[in-house]
Amino acid sequence: MMIGRTDSVAGRPFDGLTRRAFLAQSAGGLGALALAHLSGRTEATERGSGGVSLPRSRAKAVISLFQHGGPSQMDLFDCKPALSKWDGKPYPGGDLEIHFDKQAGNVLGAPYAFHPHGQCGMELSELLPHTASIADEITLVRSMTTDSVDHESALRLIHTGRFLAGAPTLGAWMLYGLGSANRNLPAYVVLGDPGGLPVDGERNWSSGFLPAVYQGTPFRGGPSPVFHLKTPEGMSAAARSNQLAWIDRLNRRHAVRHPENTELSARIANFEIAARMQASVPEALDLTREPESIRRLYGLDRPETEEYGRRCLVARRLIERGVRFVQLFLAGQPWDTHDKNSERLRGLCARTDQPSAALVKDLKQRGLLESTVVLWTGEFGRLPVSQGKDGRDHNRHAFSLWVAGGGFRAGQVHGATDEFGYKSVQDVVSVHDFHATLLHTLGMDHQTVAVPHEGRQASLTDHEVTGARVVPALLA
Repeated sequence: MMIGRTDSVAGRPFDGLTRRAFLAQSAGGLGALALAHLSGRTEATERGSGGVSLPRSRAKAVISLFQHGGPSQMDLFDCKPALSKWDGKPYPGGDLEIHFDKQAGNVLGAPYAFHPHGQCGMELSELLPHTASIADEITLVRSMTTDSVDHESALRLIHTGRFLAGAPTLGAWMLYGLGSANRNLPAYVVLGDPGGLPVDGERNWSSGFLPAVYQGTPFRGGPSPVFHLKTPEGMSAAARSNQLAWIDRLNRRHAVRHPENTELSARIANFEIAARMQASVPEALDLTREPESIRRLYGLDRPETEEYGRRCLVARRLIERGVRFVQLFLAGQPWDTHDKNSERLRGLCARTDQPSAALVKDLKQRGLLESTVVLWTGEFGRLPVSQGKDGRDHNRHAFSLWVAGGGFRAGQVHGATDEFGYKSVQDVVSVHDFHATLLHTLGMDHQTVAVPHEGRQASLTDHEVTGARVVPALLA
């Protein structure tokens, strides 16, 4: 294959050179080049990968608090009195797109009360007292829509903008465009649930068709937060150094023979950063350095919030140290409330509400909220009718999310759904629109941050197909 294409980001053609020849001549420096890009030794904070000029922006980092399963918008964020009025009666609003149609029932009322909060008067469920305390800091989007009612494809849409697997995630695109600000830590960190992987597993943080060096790096709890980072017991420093040098030589030799395997260049870069991470990762994750007041703020003193609060606090510490994108996941898909909707929502909110709000408060008091976007969202919403006795089915036509910091307009409710919360009807925001807007706050143009793939220019929003647009009303 000839490297004679025009790079869509830089806009400059490569000289006619085979990929194999290019790698043969430069494989010894690929790891250093990749690492230099990701560690901020390039001008990545002002110029994207490939040289794309980026406007100076307010946001420099993102923390995504992802809620697998589809939180119920009408029970948490979108008060609908009609649900109580029609509770237990046949749905009067016309046809519904129902996933499990044989289990569909009558209208299901919202079991919890809503109250206005903050100077903005944002109405939120009584299950979210801590989110209510940051109402004046967040933008609540009540008119989100997506294109799929199935978990896996909806997850890919919210993470990658694509229905099918194989595309880069938001974090990978962000890293591709901006690089990193800390050469001692990964620029894209995943803080997983100790209980296990989320639905769709590692695809949630994949680099897709971008080089593997842009994928997320999972951190875990315990004494070894990064897999294979700690030197094995009984091995001397000299022996470890010799081992890594030997592996590095093998990897570089293999890279020349298999230039199509981007995992190799990522591995070379990982080995080069590993030594620095051995010191920097434990320090970043050491919460004993935090004052008791901060530990209480995140709920580390309460069993129901301790685990999630710990990860939210780690996210703040990573952002302080220059990590660009941090994402928290939950095991499985706990917000998928097909039964016991009321009971399960109470438990999930008790676990996540305080730590999520604490993160926003903590970032603000440290002067970091202006430069950090905090995003709380799932992949879709729920239906206004019951599934079985007391559950709610999937809904792609309406869901809610909230976002804080980084140039988003604080204390605002954007958009509206119909009287039953089934369909977004006012100031509708698609997943692709939201992606375009989020990239905009980071100084990235969703139409130009793209790479050639399968004969066309591929980007996060795929704007020529989706019609994605920046939503100015969401911005300060």
